[in-house]
Amino acid sequence: MNKHTGSNFDDLLADEGILEVVSAKAHKRLLVLQLADIMQEAKISRRGLAQRLRTSRSQVDSLLDPDNTSITLELLERLALAVGKELKIELA
Repeated sequence: MNKHTGSNFDDLLADEGILEVVSAKAHKRLLVLQLADIMQEAKISRRGLAQRLRTSRSQVDSLLDPDNTSITLELLERLALAVGKELKIELA
């Protein structure tokens, strides 16, 4: 009998020891999609975002890479300000 029958997907991921990694990647993908929408609406290119952040285009590419989950709160704050938004973080 399958030990995961009746459990939820988070339980399965936790049992496999990958819940945190999968969750982080999912959150980063959502952030990248949000940023893409904001950038498109505001007509901000990756190059323009790099200029606003005072960083390189390759750093922006890394920042917008949905598989790269290494990002600091400081960088998230700078990113929000660069696109004219307010950073909101909450635990649910």
